Amino acid sequence: MQSRSDKVRSWGLAIWSVLALLYLFIPIFIVVLFSFNDNQGRFNFTWQGFTLNHWAHPFADPDLASALKNSLVIALISTLIAVALGTFMALALVRYSFRGRGVVDLMVFLPLASPEVVLGAALLALFLTAAVNTGFVTIIIAHVMFTVSYVVVTVKARLEGMDRHIEEAAMDLGATEWATFRKITLPMIAPGVAAAALLAAAISIDDYVITSFNAGQTQTFPLFIFGATRQGVPPEVNVLASALLVLVLILMGLNVLVQRRLAQRSLRRDALAEPETAALAPARA
Repeated sequence: MQSRSDKVRSWGLAIWSVLALLYLFIPIFIVVLFSFNDNQGRFNFTWQGFTLNHWAHPFADPDLASALKNSLVIALISTLIAVALGTFMALALVRYSFRGRGVVDLMVFLPLASPEVVLGAALLALFLTAAVNTGFVTIIIAHVMFTVSYVVVTVKARLEGMDRHIEEAAMDLGATEWATFRKITLPMIAPGVAAAALLAAAISIDDYVITSFNAGQTQTFPLFIFGATRQGVPPEVNVLASALLVLVLILMGLNVLVQRRLAQRSLRRDALAEPETAALAPARA
């Protein structure tokens, strides 16, 4: 049985954890709450009443709708590129030994450790030196540059905890390297790749600092919000932010359900294989 001091410690840790989570979630609660605010002026900073009108017309501001569309398209393209590059980079760093491997590993972590202001200014200087007009394409290049590091780190952690004997067994049975990757490696690292994709997309949609340096005339969702704060943030911003939050939560829930089903299927497969192995053991003896 737990002693009194252990119970007090457990309750204290639980209360402290709940308070910490509430502190982290308060801004999110405020954003969702003020999406239902019946504001009468340009500013949506004080509660004036409950309404569903803003949810009925979330794209009432055409500039806001265009900014959100740009953010979503940029996030989709940059995530696809970053996941493709980052997955193969992680495979190379984990599975192969080559000259300069340590340098490449270090370069992967540099964007994570560098301040965003420095990265944004450096990319802007690069584009200006190369006489490239900043805009939609340069934003995608910038987002791929800093999100690919998150993909490499996430997928690399998944690969390092993976049993390589399964791949070796598949290749011993005649599978080519591509077939082994497609049918064995990729399904096993799929949860890590999915998590990396969600992380890269979230960071891309959320980024302001690096995007502001390389956006040119293109406006994204965070840039619109920052510009609107000077004249008044429309409540539709809170509506779309809440909708994005719900979408992310749904995707996370689907990812968890898929992983649980895959784990249950693997357990059932192992349970079916155990009796066969036990039956073959006496014959081999």
